[in-house]
Amino acid sequence: MLGAFVRAFRTPDLRNKLLFTLFILTLFRLGSVIPAPGIDSAAIRDQMEIITAGDQSGVYALVNLFSGGALLQLAVFALGVMPYITASIIINLLTVVIPRLEALKKEGQAGQSKITQYTRYLTLMLAVLQATSIVAMARTGALFQGAIPVSSYMPNQDILTLVTIVFVMTAGTCIIMWFGELITERGVGNGMSLLIFTQVVAMFPASIMSLFQERSAWIFAIICIAGLALIAAVVFMEQAQRRIPVQYAKRMVGRRMYGGSSTYIPLKVNQAGIIPVIFASSLLYLPQLLVGLLGQDSENPVVSFVSTYFLTGTHPVYMVTFFVMIVGFAFFYVAITFNPTEVADNMKKYGGFIPGIRPGRPTAEYLDFVLTRLTTPGSLYLGVIALLPMVALGSTGANANFPFGGTSILIMVGVGLDTVKQIESHLQQRNYEGFLR
Repeated sequence: MLGAFVRAFRTPDLRNKLLFTLFILTLFRLGSVIPAPGIDSAAIRDQMEIITAGDQSGVYALVNLFSGGALLQLAVFALGVMPYITASIIINLLTVVIPRLEALKKEGQAGQSKITQYTRYLTLMLAVLQATSIVAMARTGALFQGAIPVSSYMPNQDILTLVTIVFVMTAGTCIIMWFGELITERGVGNGMSLLIFTQVVAMFPASIMSLFQERSAWIFAIICIAGLALIAAVVFMEQAQRRIPVQYAKRMVGRRMYGGSSTYIPLKVNQAGIIPVIFASSLLYLPQLLVGLLGQDSENPVVSFVSTYFLTGTHPVYMVTFFVMIVGFAFFYVAITFNPTEVADNMKKYGGFIPGIRPGRPTAEYLDFVLTRLTTPGSLYLGVIALLPMVALGSTGANANFPFGGTSILIMVGVGLDTVKQIESHLQQRNYEGFLR
């Protein structure tokens, strides 16, 4: 594997792509530590231990994870990639509902460019909304749950300063989108996925160190071994797939014979990826954000209900709701991204068939049956992995930044595997062995 890295850097064009990707990721991390105008980052850093020791499993875990800790530092890139992820999910869902978007999706590159433009506009609107919410929570002290006096990190609270902070955070989101597109076009791997990967990895060492300081050496070793076993299990599940054999009949076109080949349709066990976890977490973040904006008013029945059951991620009601939403969104996302009827029609059009299954509607029903059987264990797997840090926090009292399990492991493993495969394909084009050989 180390030899493959050496060969990758010896190849001029691949080396330039890798160095360009590392350069953009460095700029991305730099923007995650630069404070927004009017914010005293020194006052936040002095009290960061108090903040990180608090319960963030429910309210800030997802947004702070995707910002690499920049959210609680009120940095320029405090919003991270969360607005873009939310906008992409919404556009994907609207593609099924709105015929115009569905038609654009089928138009190829031109239609995809328009959908990307709509995603950018929606990202901008969501960035303004989230930046305003975060600034409002910081101004009222709800962002840090009263751990730091507001006057210490935001001494000037006039309207011009608040608008400037919102504007800078929104502009930071636009720069993040640009970084992601630059990596996709000129670097290696998917740009946005690598940015998410960078933010998650940036918080991993601090979580490991916090765990090491809080636990004994034996407990720490056991947790690390269990974490490595969990990573191996996630790699196995992410790579697991059901290959549906497809046979293409021979056909004459002019004087030449075409077809007669055999291939397969790879159906992954986790066909939905990390999207159901992100979508479920985003929806569960909304009532918590409402409580942060309205304040802890115990007389308000809505605030009281949300504060009791959904403010902390360790409550059984929160965990059950989270699990059910992940399973539901997994089935929903697979249903809108993989259309068995369309796949069966395309196979029939080009003379393809599944051995033992008649073309057309029986093929579509068979694909739907197999996909349902695969999605069931895949959705349960996503729900269990996402609940691991919450269960560990609730049962053992471990730190909320539990490093192994949940969204962080899924992102690191998934993006890492995809990036290695892309580098491997570049090497194989030049007759080199890949990383995994």
